[in-house]
Amino acid sequence: MITLADVERARARIKDSIYVTPCAHSETFSKLTGNKVYFKLENLQMTGSFKERGALNKILTLTAEERASGVICASAGNHAQGVAYHAVRQGLKATIVMPTATPLVKVTRTREFGAEVVLHGASYDEAFEEAWRRKEAEGLTFIHAFDDAAVMAGQGTIGLELLEQNPYLDAVMVPVGGGGLISGIAVAIKETNPRIQIIGVQTARLPSMKRALEAGAPCVLPPAGTIADGIAVRKAGALTLPVVKKYVDEIVTVDEEEIAKAILLLLEREKTVAEGAGAAAVAALVQGTTTLAGKKVALVIGGGNIDVNLLARIIERGLVKDGRLVRLRVRIPDHPGALHRLTGRIADVRANILEVFHNRAFSRVDLGETAVDVTLETRGAEHIAELVQLLDEDHYEHERLF
Repeated sequence: MITLADVERARARIKDSIYVTPCAHSETFSKLTGNKVYFKLENLQMTGSFKERGALNKILTLTAEERASGVICASAGNHAQGVAYHAVRQGLKATIVMPTATPLVKVTRTREFGAEVVLHGASYDEAFEEAWRRKEAEGLTFIHAFDDAAVMAGQGTIGLELLEQNPYLDAVMVPVGGGGLISGIAVAIKETNPRIQIIGVQTARLPSMKRALEAGAPCVLPPAGTIADGIAVRKAGALTLPVVKKYVDEIVTVDEEEIAKAILLLLEREKTVAEGAGAAAVAALVQGTTTLAGKKVALVIGGGNIDVNLLARIIERGLVKDGRLVRLRVRIPDHPGALHRLTGRIADVRANILEVFHNRAFSRVDLGETAVDVTLETRGAEHIAELVQLLDEDHYEHERLF
């Protein structure tokens, strides 16, 4: 089991190459959650994630023989970038095996850092098996994403920084996949100030650490998709589990909609871009899945490498849920001026038309009529209600699609 001394040695090794990220106070999220909230912004690292801390610490502990052989790892993206960036800077050859569904932004960035990228398998586990096969066949040095003492100690340097930046914290909330990040942070904090609570957050789709704690040993969960791909780990680490069991106070879970909402809240309210895994702790605090109230709480924003297409979908769905985007289907006479009249009435309530689609052949309307699907930008639920009332008063037949 790693110790505080291991984490301190890791910090001495990596300090010249790793950014000491800010631990910024958020007035907005403090009011929103009833706690004094601070964000440890690991999304500001060079590779966009905390993962490079552990990767670099591991690389700097390799023997000359291990360095000469080259390194290999399996990763859904963030560990890949950390290994690629620091291995190439150290003059090492790096091979990265990534699942085929890895977001394009992570694949592209990993290649840009100079690593050879191999896309293999539908999941992290399949990518891991291929990486291990290549490691054995080619004599490469394997750098595990989380179940490695040097990697855990490297991630733990975040805990040392938190203690210096805000020594009066009551709790630290950390996203959890295989457990490398929370293990390192927990050791650094609990061995210094055991009063501070350490709370882990997992996606409800793959709560591998939570299940391991319940079972008393790592167990393999069925495959599941999640927008929190950075913590989509089916089996908790054998090395990380004992540390989590000893030092972590609680593990909670959040669902996909809660994670998506947290991503949107961070973007809109805090002007901070977080990927699904990076926003997990925020989702848990906002949804009240912990008992924290009136506490000084640091949330680790683990990474910001989110695919822009996914981000666009999250934004659009969030606007729909908030009532700021709505789609209506309205029946109108199919003659000149009918659409002009409808759009004029919509303008009367100051709703902004984003898209109009005539649907004659595939809607159940009478001959001489047409269905018009109108996508509108609105101010919220009350604004939509005002619009619907106007349509009713003008005797338009209509239905809300989204």
